[in-house]
Amino acid sequence: MSFEHIYKEVCKWYALTPPLVGVCTFFFDAPFGRFALSGNNRLQFDGIKSWILMELFAPLSFLFAFLRAPLASADSISARGPRTLLAFLFLAHYANRALLSPLRSPPRSKAHISVPLSGITFNLINGTLMGAYLASPACAAFLLGRSWGSARFWAGVALWAAGLAGNVLHDEVLMNIRRDAQRKKDDAGKEGGEAKPHYGIPRGYLYRYVSYPNYLCEWAEWAGFALAAAPLPSLSLSPLSSAAPAGLAGLLAGAAPPWLFFASEIFLMAPRAYRGHKWYRARFPDYPSERRAVIPFVF
Repeated sequence: MSFEHIYKEVCKWYALTPPLVGVCTFFFDAPFGRFALSGNNRLQFDGIKSWILMELFAPLSFLFAFLRAPLASADSISARGPRTLLAFLFLAHYANRALLSPLRSPPRSKAHISVPLSGITFNLINGTLMGAYLASPACAAFLLGRSWGSARFWAGVALWAAGLAGNVLHDEVLMNIRRDAQRKKDDAGKEGGEAKPHYGIPRGYLYRYVSYPNYLCEWAEWAGFALAAAPLPSLSLSPLSSAAPAGLAGLLAGAAPPWLFFASEIFLMAPRAYRGHKWYRARFPDYPSERRAVIPFVF
């Protein structure tokens, strides 16, 4: 079985699985962060170390696939040009996500083993598909004549940069809340007082409108990346092979991995934003009533 056949089949299932998982996670919480399990559980591990471990699989699998270029012949690959820039953007995101951000983070709640295991699985698949696509003739053909002089390409890169900056900015607001709480906890411990919880109401920037602007900015980031890297999905119910999943997978069957990644981010993160928004409103009686979960004025 050729890698190209496996690649196409995995893309089809990548289109189907996140919507199904997303629907389920509207009804239960992934056991990490504010939804971490209470008490001592032998299947829970350090939150920061677990995060770093699972996120590193994305850039490592991406680099492996991008450099090996399994969809291209040896004489059709160039390591120069727009694809190299796009690879740099992908790796820059994960340099922050997998290393810079968690290493600067205050202590986090423990994560159940199911969280890093599912994260590793997702990142292996996504990183491999993204790297293989960027090194493929299909990506090269799309970018040919549409890159350095293309308004669409640079609009996508600009949207990616704005999304990354917004994501880092709003994550920093959350980390500052935890840092302040940690300092107060340390002071209270020294004075024999009672430590306060390390969650608070985030304020400023897009927190004025939504509870999860970091998610919204990450969606903008990967929408920009997909806009620069791949043709728009046709979203047509094109015929699929008999072995292919139907329904939504059929709608996205022809989409390139950058668009599948963008769609999966929405399907997997929107339910957590919704449940996290409900958690904020239940925990803080003075939580701003005008805020939405993740899309200003809408959701």
